[in-house]
Amino acid sequence: MLGELFKIYKSIKPQIILRLKEFKNLWLNGKEEDIFKELIFCLLTPQSKAEKCWECIKNLEMKNLLFSENEEKIAEELKNVRFRFNKAKYIIEAKKKFVIKDELKIKSCIENFENPIKARDYLVTNIKGLGYKEASHFLRNIGLGENLAILDRHILKNLKPLKIIQEIPKTLSRKRYIEIENRMKRFAKFINIPLSHLDFVLWYKETGKIFK
Repeated sequence: MLGELFKIYKSIKPQIILRLKEFKNLWLNGKEEDIFKELIFCLLTPQSKAEKCWECIKNLEMKNLLFSENEEKIAEELKNVRFRFNKAKYIIEAKKKFVIKDELKIKSCIENFENPIKARDYLVTNIKGLGYKEASHFLRNIGLGENLAILDRHILKNLKPLKIIQEIPKTLSRKRYIEIENRMKRFAKFINIPLSHLDFVLWYKETGKIFK
């Protein structure tokens, strides 16, 4: 399996580097609205296809519903997303968490934390619908999560044959998530593939794609 991983990595490494550069640029030069779209994306992805979730976000943006408080209209645009009514609520609640004096202030909020680990803990605790996987995904997608693992089903499925975990957990507490994340970090260091790159390699192995 290691041979397969190295083969995939060699073939997609330039694409990985480009995508991570795009994420970093989003943090450095992106607007608050762009950061918010990534947050919404990660709220939508649990048990739903990533491409479909991004299509929903583009539709929300096109219809000026990104910052709407009309739950029904938002849910109407989430037809391809599981639990769309709950997730419509999450979007509205998430926006309220970051609005200060009628202005969206996600970047300044996250900048208050000394590292992404603490920012992730804050997000999981305060943003309904975000678990450790989703919060890690969000931080990675805005250029702050290169040292965080996104332990979704595609990744966990591959960690077992790599003997990083003995079994795929049904649920992930904070303690268990960080334990597996640390094991994945050690493995990434051992095989000399950066953690953020390894995530893309394992995702590509399962899906044949590099997306978000």
